[in-house]
Amino acid sequence: MPQIFRAGEYWVYFWTNESRPVEPVHVHISKGKPSETATKVWITSYGKVLLCNNNSRIPAHTLRNIMRMIEARSDDVIKKWLFYFGEIHYYC
Repeated sequence: MPQIFRAGEYWVYFWTNESRPVEPVHVHISKGKPSETATKVWITSYGKVLLCNNNSRIPAHTLRNIMRMIEARSDDVIKKWLFYFGEIHYYC
């Protein structure tokens, strides 16, 4: 899984096996290595983030901080998504 960055013990990454057509731009977050039950965060066309689910049950205050980091780096995340998947769509 392409790791975008780490926030302490949490990984922020893309799944390499995204379905076709490719889903809207998003990242997964999990504690330690990637997991099928990872938390999922959408990135909007404005660079804001929206929580899709918190399947990995990250504590609320920790998740808010990670989401702020993703939002601050959203331009970089979007560029990496486009480079990796070759196309981009937004949730909103």
